[in-house]
Amino acid sequence: MSFPPSVKPISDAQRVLVVSAHPDDADFGAAGTVARWVEQGLEVVYLLVTRGDAGGFDETPRDQMPLLREAEQLAAAKAVGVEQVEFLDGYSDGRLEPTIALRRDITRVIRAVRPDRILTNSPLRRWDRIAGPSHPDHLAVGEATTCAIYPDSRNPFAFPELLDDEGLQPWVVREVWYQGGPSPDLFVDVTATYPQKIAALLAHVTQTSHEDVESRVRAMLAANAAAAGLPDGRLAEAFTVLSTQ
Repeated sequence: MSFPPSVKPISDAQRVLVVSAHPDDADFGAAGTVARWVEQGLEVVYLLVTRGDAGGFDETPRDQMPLLREAEQLAAAKAVGVEQVEFLDGYSDGRLEPTIALRRDITRVIRAVRPDRILTNSPLRRWDRIAGPSHPDHLAVGEATTCAIYPDSRNPFAFPELLDDEGLQPWVVREVWYQGGPSPDLFVDVTATYPQKIAALLAHVTQTSHEDVESRVRAMLAANAAAAGLPDGRLAEAFTVLSTQ
């Protein structure tokens, strides 16, 4: 199973919500694109479902990991110009499912932020890269976010407590960008913002200090650029973009 071909992105987006399972998801998949959006004047908000408590590659005490990774994500967001970063409470790294509770919590943030565009993890698995992009948490967040986009956030009768008790009006997200999914076909040239992307990734010390992350990421982005037909030396991030209307 794969996505249909991407649509042409909307040209009048003003606000973007990025929904990720873990700290560093957005930075590996989309930090260069996010930095471009910020430079273009778009307001970008990050929503993290977990604080990445199951991450890391050393003997850091488990009760310290969420604190470290939250701080790392705040620093990474600053590197690409994102000022608002929200974290959900009550969800554990490695145990996510697209539950009604998660859909409600994402819907709450959608109605509060009122984004034109959402960027999130792919709900579809990549069988050619089962590790990384196809982490079960990524798939769960992609599915829950897609359900929150439609029908939950736009339906006044879905989660009525959000409207009745919190005053959060229904909202229609017009477009969704998926990262990490199968056969991405929408490429964004991020050559100019690549230094910001690397700065964001290096802020995730617990996740990247064990490897030469710059070489690995440059090779992936160069392959994307080649697939997009860009000239040698260019770097690109890859997505699937779908209309929600």
